[in-house]
Amino acid sequence: MARLVSVIPSVKSIRSRYWPLIKSLQTFLLLTTAMAGFFSVHPAHAATRAILAMAGSMFLAISGSTVLNMWLDRDIDAIMQRTCNRPLAANKIPPSQALIIGVVLSTAGIFWALILSPVYGAVVAAGLFFDVFIYTLWLKRRTSWSIVLGGISGGIPVLAGRSLALGYIDWVGFLLLLAVLFWIPTHILTFSMKYYEDYQAAKVPTIASTYGFQVTRLIIAISSVMAAIAMGLAAYWVGISAGALSLLVVLGTSLLILALTSVIRPSDRLNFGLFKYASLYMMGAMLILAIH
Repeated sequence: MARLVSVIPSVKSIRSRYWPLIKSLQTFLLLTTAMAGFFSVHPAHAATRAILAMAGSMFLAISGSTVLNMWLDRDIDAIMQRTCNRPLAANKIPPSQALIIGVVLSTAGIFWALILSPVYGAVVAAGLFFDVFIYTLWLKRRTSWSIVLGGISGGIPVLAGRSLALGYIDWVGFLLLLAVLFWIPTHILTFSMKYYEDYQAAKVPTIASTYGFQVTRLIIAISSVMAAIAMGLAAYWVGISAGALSLLVVLGTSLLILALTSVIRPSDRLNFGLFKYASLYMMGAMLILAIH
C-alpha cells in the first residue's frame, strides 16, 4: 500500500507539475468558444447532460492537444525565457509521461465526441489534427505563416460546439471559425513582438522577424477588422438582440482603434495592451453570443 501511495502524485504535485501542461487559460478560452457555439443554437437552459458532455469531451480534446504540443516543443521551450520553466522544459516530468498523458486525453476526448455525434467528433478530430500535425509538427518551425493554417485549429471549438447542437455544419459555424481565425494574428503577433528575442533564440520564424514590426502591425490591424466583421455577421444571422449586437460592435471598434493606433504610434506598452485586450474581446464576444 505504501508503495502504491508513493507513485500517486500529490495534489501539490499535480498543481505544480501537471496542471501547467494544459495551459489552463488558453484551454478555458477555447472551451468558452465551444460553449458559445453550442449556445448559439440552444439556450443556456438546454439539457444539462448535453452541455456537460460537450464541455467534458472538448476539455479533454483541447487539453490533450495542448499537452502533445508541449511535448513536441519541449526543446524550443527550454531555450525561450518565457517558457523555460514549463514542466517538460524544466525536466519536472519525463517526456514519455507527458506523451502518454497527451495521447490518453486526446483519445478520450475524440472518442467521447464521436459517441455524442459523428459530425461533432469529426470536427473535434480535425481540430486536433490541424493543431498537432499541421501547425506544430509541420509548419511552426518552417514558415512564419504557420498561424494561418494552424489558426484553423483555434476556430474549431466554436464550430464543433455549434455542429453538435445542430447535428450538421452550417455556414454560420464557418463564419464563427473565421472570426477566431482572423482574431488569432491580433493575439499571436502582438505576443511574438513582445517576445521577439525569445523566438529569435529558438529559431522559430515569425511575421515580425520575416517582414518587420511595421508590416506585422498592419497585418494585425487588417485581421482585427476581418475578425470584427466575421463575428458581427455571425452574431447577426444567429439573431442576437440589437442591444447585444451594439455591444459587440463597441468591442470590435475598440479592438480596431487599438490596432490602428499601434500602427500609427507604435509602443511596447500599447502592443502589450492590444495583446491583453484581444483576449478580452474574444471572451466578451463569445459570452455575448452565448447569452443572446
